Amino acid sequence: MSEDGFHVHGPHDHELEHAGQHDPKGLAGQLAVITAILATVGAMFSYMGGATQANAGLFKNDAAIKKTEAANQWALYQSKSNKQNLAELAAALVTSDAQKAKYTAEVERYKVEKGEIKHEAEKLEEASKAFDEKSEAQMHEHHRWAQATTALQVSIALAAIALLTKKRWMESATLVMGGLGIALGAMAWFHF
Repeated sequence: MSEDGFHVHGPHDHELEHAGQHDPKGLAGQLAVITAILATVGAMFSYMGGATQANAGLFKNDAAIKKTEAANQWALYQSKSNKQNLAELAAALVTSDAQKAKYTAEVERYKVEKGEIKHEAEKLEEASKAFDEKSEAQMHEHHRWAQATTALQVSIALAAIALLTKKRWMESATLVMGGLGIALGAMAWFHF
């Protein structure tokens, strides 16, 4: 205030005085609260989206490891088949009964070993398939979290537009889009 009691202040000073004297009500106050809530929920959804994407990658890696182990077992199975075939050929070509018995015993041993190897290879292939399915489920969930996060980001952008334009219908659009984002997040949470 000047010495003679007359004070002139700028529009910015006037707005600051009014902002300090009044509770944030109306459109601006509502949008501030809505935006804060949407941003908080969006941050949680974003975290979940990242976590499910990481899990999907880990499961896919486990599937590849099991697939490689299964391939190794099938290679061993093929090796035993080749040895069995050679033992069968040897049994057919030898004339001595002792040699024939030796090679026939080898054929039977290879048959047993091949059965065990085949069982292990099939078990590893099933484990690989299970990890692939888990990875796919996590990627589906990741996409839901990403959709939910995107909807919340659009909702926050609509809140900014509503604040700038001071249009109540834009506030409604903000709420609708935020509701869609939360619904998508719920679908991700319940694995839909």
